[in-house]
Amino acid sequence: MARAATTTDVFNAIAEPRRRTIIDILARGDQPVGQIMARLRIAQPAVSKHLGVLRKVGLVSVSKQGRQRLYRLSALELKPVHDWAKKFEEFWTHQLDRITDRAEKKARERTQTPPKKGPP
Repeated sequence: MARAATTTDVFNAIAEPRRRTIIDILARGDQPVGQIMARLRIAQPAVSKHLGVLRKVGLVSVSKQGRQRLYRLSALELKPVHDWAKKFEEFWTHQLDRITDRAEKKARERTQTPPKKGPP
């Protein structure tokens, strides 16, 4: 089965780690391509390609300010990803609860066991 194009939906678009990094960068505020390039340490054509994918699925918009183009995150478009991942929160919470219970039990056992006395 052929893999879906990166521009078919948000899930495919964010599958690429550099695009997720771009989303992280833009979550802090609007940025020009040069700033994104500096943070990613990749060439402008590659950054533009990733931004193009993110724009096509609606995650990023662009506006002109003078000679500069500023990219902005459209975080609302991430809601389907959030809603999907939220379904699995009970599994994470359950695991964290189990870890917490074990740690608390170990701590109680340590405080209830009297220290062993060595030879005088």
